[in-house]
Amino acid sequence: MKKNNKKQFEVFNSFAQQNNYFCWTLDKPESTISLGSTLTKKFPDISILLLNGPLGAGKTTLVKGIAKSLSIKEPITSPTFPLSQHYPWGSPPLIHLDLYRIEEPNAANEFFLQEEEESKAMGALMVIEWPERLSLPINDAWRGKLEYSTDKQSRLFQLIPPL
Repeated sequence: MKKNNKKQFEVFNSFAQQNNYFCWTLDKPESTISLGSTLTKKFPDISILLLNGPLGAGKTTLVKGIAKSLSIKEPITSPTFPLSQHYPWGSPPLIHLDLYRIEEPNAANEFFLQEEEESKAMGALMVIEWPERLSLPINDAWRGKLEYSTDKQSRLFQLIPPL
């Protein structure tokens, strides 16, 4: 147990605050999971997290860590094909959306608003992959951006609080 706590501590000691957002360098999937599992503890007021990043950048891996911190025991899979995954037994529950396959902004907006209503009713944390498909403002959302480093050996993660 102490080893795991040490890893989480190291991840948070590795971040740098720049302007109004936080930045981390993640060298392997385990670091991404560790960061995700620590985010909800370090930033407990996150209720909506918009995750941007290219294919394979680690968005779902980050969600695996978030789910771990919420005591979700179910396997976390990408909701690319079902569009959403609900994990009602988390503390709080988790709703994970992936808007990649919804190309029409109005359809993405409608789907998001339906899921947001359910999320609020459940008191769930909502994580949305590919939020750039939306055309409506979500002013209370935190924004996370995962990208490859210039050497492609690690990932960079930026966390931006709501406006």
